[in-house]
Amino acid sequence: MSTSLSDQHPEQSLGVFPTKPSALAAMFTSAPALIGAIHLPALPGSPHYKGRPVSEISEFALAEAHAYIDNGFDGVIVENHWDIPFLKPGEHGYETAASMGVVTAAVVGDFGDRVGVSILSNAGECGVAAAWAAGASFVRVNQWANAYIANEGFIEGQAAKTTRFRHRIGADPVKIFADVHVKHGAHAIVADRTIAEQTEDAEFFDADVLIATGSRTGDAASVDEVSVIKNNTMLPVIIGSGITAANVGELMKECDGAIIASSVKENARWWGRVAGDKVRAVARAAGK
Repeated sequence: MSTSLSDQHPEQSLGVFPTKPSALAAMFTSAPALIGAIHLPALPGSPHYKGRPVSEISEFALAEAHAYIDNGFDGVIVENHWDIPFLKPGEHGYETAASMGVVTAAVVGDFGDRVGVSILSNAGECGVAAAWAAGASFVRVNQWANAYIANEGFIEGQAAKTTRFRHRIGADPVKIFADVHVKHGAHAIVADRTIAEQTEDAEFFDADVLIATGSRTGDAASVDEVSVIKNNTMLPVIIGSGITAANVGELMKECDGAIIASSVKENARWWGRVAGDKVRAVARAAGK
C-alpha cells in the first residue's frame, strides 16, 4: 500500500516542524558551552599573506586551540580573520577553502568534533566545504536570513544556497551557527522587523544554533537582545562577542554558551595570542 507525503511526514501537512535535538548539547557535554575563536594569520590569496607555509599556520592554530581547550574551554572555531578586507560570499577562491580545510583538519586531529569553521565574510558554502573536508562539526554564518549592509557592501542571507550545497556534497551533519542581528553592519533594510521576527526567520531557515552579538568584535551583547532571541526560539542561543571574566557569569544565565576571543588575548585585542591564564579565569567565572 502506497503512502502519501503527508503520511510519511505528518508535521509538513500540519504546517509545523518537529523540534530539533540540541546541536550544542550533541557537541559539548557540559554547559555553558565556551568556544574559543582562533584568528588565523593571513591565508594564501589574501592581501596580507606573506608566503607563510600552510603547515606553519596549522601549527599556530593548534597552539591556540590548546591554549583554549587545555584551560577549560569546550571547543574552538577556526576563522580567517586576517584575510582583510573580507570578500563577499561566493567570491572566495579555491585557495581559501583548501587552506581552511587543511588548517582545521590539524585542529580536528587533536580535538575531534569540538571544532567549527568561520570564513569571513559570511561564506556559508566555502565554510561548509572546508568544514566537511576537515571533519569539523559546524560553521558560523553571520547573515543566514534576510539582508544587511556590511563593511563589504550589500550582504544577503546565505541559507538557501548553503543548505543546498551542504546537501549536494553529503555534508548534512555540519551544523549551522547563525547570527540573528549580526555585528559590523547597518540593519536599515530590516529595521521595520523586530529581533523576535528575525529570530524566527533564522530558525525557519533551518539554522541549528543562534548567535547574539554586540555591534563590533569585542562589544558585549545586550542582555535584553539575548533574552528576546532566547524567548523566541526552540534552538540553543549563544553570545558571539564581548564576553569577559567579569560578565560571563551573569550573561550565561541568559543563554547556552558563548564564542570568546578578544578578552582572553594577551593584548585584549582579536589580533593577539591567546593567554591561558585569561582563558582559565573566564572558564572559572562561568562555573566550568
